[in-house]
Amino acid sequence: MDLDAVRTFVNVAGTGQFQAAADDLGITQQAASKRVATLQRELGVQLFARFARGVRLTVDGQAFLPHARELLRVADRATAAVTPGRRALRVDVVNRRIAPSNLLHAFYQRNPDIELDVVTLPDATSALAEIDAGTLDATFRSLRDREVPNGVRSARVIDDRHQLMVGPRHPLADAASVTPAELAGHPIWMPGPSDPEVVGYYRDLADAFGLTIDTVGPVFGNETMLAEIADSVRLSTLVGEGSRYLWPESYDLRRIPITGPALVYPLRVVWRADNPHPVLASFLDYLRAGYSPGDGWVPDWAQPAVSAGPRKVAR
Repeated sequence: MDLDAVRTFVNVAGTGQFQAAADDLGITQQAASKRVATLQRELGVQLFARFARGVRLTVDGQAFLPHARELLRVADRATAAVTPGRRALRVDVVNRRIAPSNLLHAFYQRNPDIELDVVTLPDATSALAEIDAGTLDATFRSLRDREVPNGVRSARVIDDRHQLMVGPRHPLADAASVTPAELAGHPIWMPGPSDPEVVGYYRDLADAFGLTIDTVGPVFGNETMLAEIADSVRLSTLVGEGSRYLWPESYDLRRIPITGPALVYPLRVVWRADNPHPVLASFLDYLRAGYSPGDGWVPDWAQPAVSAGPRKVAR
């Protein structure tokens, strides 16, 4: 259906005159009449009845008008969704359960009038390509061993401390806290990460503290993983302090702080320096204002805490 014809129909219905509608649309009266005539032929009905001072809607025209208005609203929303400067702020939170998603939600709660498009992209390569293309406004990544495109900026804004999650029969289940040294004898299960950034981080963590972290195996979802951990006497997993998980009360899962030192997953917000989106600057300011550097262990490549400009941030 020709949206120009639909728009012309709505304008004629509102003004009651083809000439007035044509003036509003910046077209000739002949063009306006032709558009409506084409729409009527397509629909197979008469939309207007003529009278001395203009036109009025027929019964079919009255029935079609609210749907025509909705068509135009949907079209306008679709255009705004992909138009830089007009579309919603589009942010990749990586996973809807983890700290970036919680931070974005808190920002939205403080700014409920803004429009947000929350997405989850599978890996840093995809996210950086979208940032560089201007189709994504911000993402959260560690940038481990990563060359960022020219014009892309980043700042470390999240130091998410790990917690150990275990079931009630695990040997560490009753501990108030655990140290990395105490974890060395217990296998840690982190099934199925595919992003090289994530896999590399856990490899660095395992090497630094002599841990056994298993990232191999199929992923059947968080619910399945939590059920298996709840029923196991040996399995555990790492979760971020800022992550949200829900499970049945009968699982009796425990989230145990890791101390001496704390183990920190560092995340940076990444954006294009020339991104014109009107909400982006406020979001970046919000993230910077809320960030306080953690005092735990981070890999060497995570330093320094704040950077700007294109550079390789890993060794």
